[in-house]
Amino acid sequence: MGTSLSSALPVVYTGGTFDLFHYGHINFLRMCAEYGQVVVSVNTDEFVEEFKNIKPINSLSTRFVNVANCRYVSKVIINEAGKDSKPSIEAVSPNLLAIGSDWLTRDYLSQMSLTEEWLVQRQIALLYLPYTYGVSSTELREKLSS
Repeated sequence: MGTSLSSALPVVYTGGTFDLFHYGHINFLRMCAEYGQVVVSVNTDEFVEEFKNIKPINSLSTRFVNVANCRYVSKVIINEAGKDSKPSIEAVSPNLLAIGSDWLTRDYLSQMSLTEEWLVQRQIALLYLPYTYGVSSTELREKLSS
């Protein structure tokens, strides 16, 4: 994992839990890397428990290392602010904010405490990337519990 970003390439920011790191995560991060340097913000255990109402199987430190070891990722940070992702995004100053297409019908901006106006003011474009169906941490968790 690199610690500094090149100013020559666009910066792609994405955030998530990345519990039970799997092919869907890797595929998403690969697609992100097609647009520039990928900075991933990993959610804290407390935020995951509050937002998803479940405790992550892997600790924050394990999830951080798993993401950092992905060859498509340039840098990993921790989203300390929880639901308000603005401080993490502003610390990175990305050109693009990447999310999965599974969020097309959900209010992603509200969930992140963002507005379109806030993104426009910072010249950050929202990038929807195809969701990898058939594998998710939720599905893996269900298989483990059955």
